[in-house]
Amino acid sequence: MKGRSVGEQRYFQQGEIVGVLPAGALDRVLDYKAPEGGCRLGAFVEVPLGPRKIVGVVWKEGAGTWDPAKVRSIKRVLEATPMQPNMRSFLTRAAEYTLTPMSAMLRLATRAPGLGDTPAMRKIYRLGANVPDRLTPTRERVLQVLKDYPSLSFSLKEVADMAGVTPSVVKGLAKMGAVVEADAPRDTAYPKLDPSYAGKTLSPDQDAGARQLRSAVAAGRYGTTLLKGVTGSGKTEVYLEAVAECLAQGRQALVLLPEIALTSEFLTRVEARFGARPAEWHSGVTMAERRRAWKMVGEGGAQLVVGARSALFLPFQNLGLIVVDEEHDTSYKQEDGVLYNARDMAVLRASISAAHVVLATATPSLESWVNAEQGKYAKLELKSRFGPAVMPQMRAVDMRDQDLPSDRWISPALADAVRSRIEKSEQSLLFINRRGYAPITLCRACGHQIGCDDCDARMVEHRFLKRLVCHQCGETKPMPAVCPSCEAEDKLAPVGPGVERLTEEAEALFEGARVVTLSSDHFGSARAMKEQIESIAAGDADVIIGTQLVAKGHNFPKLTLVGVIDADLGLQGSDLRAAERTFQLMRQVAGRAGRAEVAGTALLQTYQPDHPVIRSILSGDEDGFWAAEAAEREAAGVPPYGRMAGIILSSENVQEIFDLGAAMARNDGPLRQVGATVYGPAPAPIARIRGRHRVRMLVKADKTAPLQAALSRWTAQFKIPNSVRLAIDIDPQSFF
Repeated sequence: MKGRSVGEQRYFQQGEIVGVLPAGALDRVLDYKAPEGGCRLGAFVEVPLGPRKIVGVVWKEGAGTWDPAKVRSIKRVLEATPMQPNMRSFLTRAAEYTLTPMSAMLRLATRAPGLGDTPAMRKIYRLGANVPDRLTPTRERVLQVLKDYPSLSFSLKEVADMAGVTPSVVKGLAKMGAVVEADAPRDTAYPKLDPSYAGKTLSPDQDAGARQLRSAVAAGRYGTTLLKGVTGSGKTEVYLEAVAECLAQGRQALVLLPEIALTSEFLTRVEARFGARPAEWHSGVTMAERRRAWKMVGEGGAQLVVGARSALFLPFQNLGLIVVDEEHDTSYKQEDGVLYNARDMAVLRASISAAHVVLATATPSLESWVNAEQGKYAKLELKSRFGPAVMPQMRAVDMRDQDLPSDRWISPALADAVRSRIEKSEQSLLFINRRGYAPITLCRACGHQIGCDDCDARMVEHRFLKRLVCHQCGETKPMPAVCPSCEAEDKLAPVGPGVERLTEEAEALFEGARVVTLSSDHFGSARAMKEQIESIAAGDADVIIGTQLVAKGHNFPKLTLVGVIDADLGLQGSDLRAAERTFQLMRQVAGRAGRAEVAGTALLQTYQPDHPVIRSILSGDEDGFWAAEAAEREAAGVPPYGRMAGIILSSENVQEIFDLGAAMARNDGPLRQVGATVYGPAPAPIARIRGRHRVRMLVKADKTAPLQAALSRWTAQFKIPNSVRLAIDIDPQSFF
């Protein structure tokens, strides 16, 4: 019997030949027979591949080119909602854009632990019919909680926590029949979010912005809005109104955040706005919760997901809105495995799903700024802080005029400003974008700098770990007692400051002050980081020493002074985005100050106070900076006015990749046909990582050039040895 269509998803009868795309395995669709009971197009299935069983998706009709007698059958259809056509289209187009094998792209969309498992069961509790013989205060609280939510069932922990009792009280009531204990599937739908639950009173600017976003979402068609607002202007409250409209329309919403540490505070705000917590998707949640989120998103049992960049690949059934918070953040670029930019993929997915995208930031990426200026994106701007807060005053500390010992980094001017804040019970933040204690460990006898054994990178001293750490591969080793080169004793010295060394200096300078350090290396879990951030926000610190982590959206009401230790750090090197990133980071860090009633100040320590970027930061002329930066990029023909691709060859044999790179550069006909130019090969700035040598090439083309097709034809000319890895990075963000 021939297959039939069910809506858009065709149904294949038992024994029909279907094409299954395996996840993360061979990069081609393989023929299998539909199993007993048949299967739909898009079904998640388990298939045999050699001796293994792997997960795949029924992708299309089978090719039918094999002897049917030799075609193996699908083992089983998994208990998951079939993948929708728009999701298959998204994965296909994302693979074509990033030049990623389809099997690897599908792997991103099937990262649900236990996807093939049968649904697990758990105990749930609800109100029973019996009345306990003796009604104690604790028993009464449990029964009242269950009476308040008659339509809901709770886990044992949820009931106990809400009633403020021990689990044994609930268990005791269950034995009496006053509470019913039952088995239920573990992967249950998330609590319903109420879009009209508790909206905040918005300022006139916020209200106008919220109306614009609500209208865009209600239109039910694709569009992108750049929501640009100064730090503290209330962008979150504005785009939560867009989420409310999306929920009211019966569609699903996704909010992407750049940092797990931001998730807890954001979830609290979502719960206050909608009356319940949304689904979470990031590395900080349990495996069981990841599986639940994946399945409920597919079944429509999760209205809103808050997550990291990989949440873009969840199987949304009716996606109506994607918010990319802090859209300029570099962590949205996946730098290993599948190389993609979540901001760009969000726009692609929304265009396929007829959803709206909100790109929220105080300091937009140049790409987004240009798209808004050219009218490709709508633009919404919040120019003032919410409530009584005002933007911080920004000043430079000219380090050429400061009398500072060579082993100290906090200038007298900045130290005096910190002491003044301590006296007034206000908080100060000292920012340096370097983890660890010192970036270099140098032998004063022979000049040797301790490097990683597996990478061409210096090892960073982490004094609180009492180890040296490679920030490229993660390798660690104990701090040596003698120089590994000349074996001199007591001659190894730290060079330059890291966040730990700055903490040591601050503790000595501000005796008696409560000095805390905010760096990702200092926390063993997301929970520990959350607790430290909450403690700081409550005022349990006088001086905060922080890395880039502190620039990402935290709100410390008592923080009135930000001191940037080395404002020149990001201006070094030849990265085409160096000026843009320095501008963004300095403005974001400065924006932590003065977010409540007391005005804030930001002091930038610099040896280049006349540098154009430093002058733009201090003047606050953001549009002037972006216009000048855009003009430079346009003149050079680089993104966003041109196209670029990075080619990375790696091997344990350095000669092998240089020979291959040279051959590729000589045979660049397919690239020249579209007007593209190839540069290199050349050693990568970090020429060896994890024992593998690395060679980079750069391809540059006009904005309209069909670059991906040309790259595919170019690389297809060469047989890449098994010992060589070739990676193509479309729109590279870093050049290490």
